[in-house]
Amino acid sequence: MTKKGNKVNLFLDSGAFSAWSQGEAIDIYEYIKFIKENEEFIDVYANLDVIGDPQGTWNNQMIMEKAGLMPTPVYHYGEDPKWLRRILSRGYKYISIGGMVPIPNKDLMRWLDEIWGTYLTDANGFPVCQVHGFGLTSLVLMLRYPWYSVDSTSWVVTGRIGSVYVPRRKNGVWMYDENCWKIAVSNRSPNKKEAGQHFDTLPPMTQELVMDYLTEKGYKYGKSSFRMENQDYELKENERWGEKRPKDKTVKREVETIIEEGVSNKYQIRDEVNIIYFLDLEKTIQPYPWSFKLENKSNTFF
Repeated sequence: MTKKGNKVNLFLDSGAFSAWSQGEAIDIYEYIKFIKENEEFIDVYANLDVIGDPQGTWNNQMIMEKAGLMPTPVYHYGEDPKWLRRILSRGYKYISIGGMVPIPNKDLMRWLDEIWGTYLTDANGFPVCQVHGFGLTSLVLMLRYPWYSVDSTSWVVTGRIGSVYVPRRKNGVWMYDENCWKIAVSNRSPNKKEAGQHFDTLPPMTQELVMDYLTEKGYKYGKSSFRMENQDYELKENERWGEKRPKDKTVKREVETIIEEGVSNKYQIRDEVNIIYFLDLEKTIQPYPWSFKLENKSNTFF
């Protein structure tokens, strides 16, 4: 999303993958109704795709178009390429690629190399249309292909599990590429005692680099103190439980007192740091569109 004055550009995902993974169903006519009622606020909206059923996905595309809407069509990992060819033959300017979330990066790269090299780029390697990548969490795959846009929850998931993205530094310059670090910083991280798995166990030079990055971005690491209290203890301001409640009610429980807020004790701050990382990453990516070319192209998968 980008701001334009007081306006925010919104890309609406149908939520089909989340519904499918939870065994739920989305009513396409309710989806159409929601879009029409909120169309002034939505810039782009995706077709209601049917996971594992490309014909059903295509039928929904037609239903939405007959209702006067123009959703971005969706093509999924592993589907017959005839569906991608059908989408491209209709001249859509903006399409989406989905079904990538559960696929190992190695397999996904082979597949993406094929569809980008065979269908999504012209003879000079430039994209034939704007392409959105649903659920694309891998920096390697984000940077390898000329996506027009991608979406991912990795920035928030990473923060909630206690880590922050930190770029490596070369000759005094932060390098925003696939070789970034994902540093565990939370005081409650299960990796806190494992060598090399948490900020506290990193070599001093690496710790210094992480602190330089946080300071440059205007954030602190954070300070907390810890003590043990009975389980019936009532938490005071700036206090929280430092661990899950033990099953044995007679066992004391750790209490964390936040002395200075920072990435080690506030997930909201970790979220901010991770958002900033991706905003800075975006600034370093070569201007769209750019050419993607593969040497020795093969049709192994098609």
